[in-house]
Amino acid sequence: MVGEPQLSRLGEFLKKRRAEVSPEEGGLTTGGRARRVPGLRREEVAQRAAISTDYYTRLEQGRVQASEPVLAELAKVLHLNDDQRIYLFELAGKGAATRPTPEERQKVQLQLRRMLDDLNTTPAFVVGRRTDILAWNHTAAALFCDFGRIPEPERNFVWQMFTDTPIRRGHARWEESGRITVAQLRMEAARYPDDAQLAELVRELSERDTHFRQWWTSHDVQTRTGGHTTLHHPDLGEIEVDWTTLLCAEDPEQQLVMWTAEPGTPAQEALRRLSVSGGE
Repeated sequence: MVGEPQLSRLGEFLKKRRAEVSPEEGGLTTGGRARRVPGLRREEVAQRAAISTDYYTRLEQGRVQASEPVLAELAKVLHLNDDQRIYLFELAGKGAATRPTPEERQKVQLQLRRMLDDLNTTPAFVVGRRTDILAWNHTAAALFCDFGRIPEPERNFVWQMFTDTPIRRGHARWEESGRITVAQLRMEAARYPDDAQLAELVRELSERDTHFRQWWTSHDVQTRTGGHTTLHHPDLGEIEVDWTTLLCAEDPEQQLVMWTAEPGTPAQEALRRLSVSGGE
């Protein structure tokens, strides 16, 4: 059963998304008249989702649970993308991932550890629950930092991205990467609404960093898949890379994150140098 805090998060998410849908996107004609609220009104969302305004209002207030058909209609009305739709269902307790989270720190899967060791010119590490960094290869250490020197409680990717660390400084487009990181963490928070350690991580970072606090309250969500970014190495300069994520079939709570470069580019040569000599 979905608890009150999770229903409140569901209501906050609905309000945020409702405010982002323009009247035109919602199929309304304003006739040029100014509107007092951004986005759609509650009654407009309710009408298009074929539910009562009172019921939708209580959903936004976190007072009632929603059925899967209602959630599906709301996802259409609010023009949710795939990630946002998954997040909506998980907040409502309709996703399979809303399971209890063990408190102990994970241990990296043996197969992932072997794969890391075999990736010579590809920086990579394994992230677990709450984006804990569980293992890494020597090229990732050369690209970012020696993760082994980081105290285990701080060996967390989100923590490293929002504190003064080599990982934060290593992202040339930090704000873009930071937003994505927060959106991915919020997706994970929906899967584990009762995870006390994750809640504490969010609380501490919200107090420490204004960007984190702002992006967390925006309720943007994103799955950890892949993309393109620019990294910065103190000796080799900027490196244009693509990053991708592989899910461990034996333990879906562990993901292998890798950075690769287009063949024949300076970025590929930079990664090769990192793998051979640590960037020196």
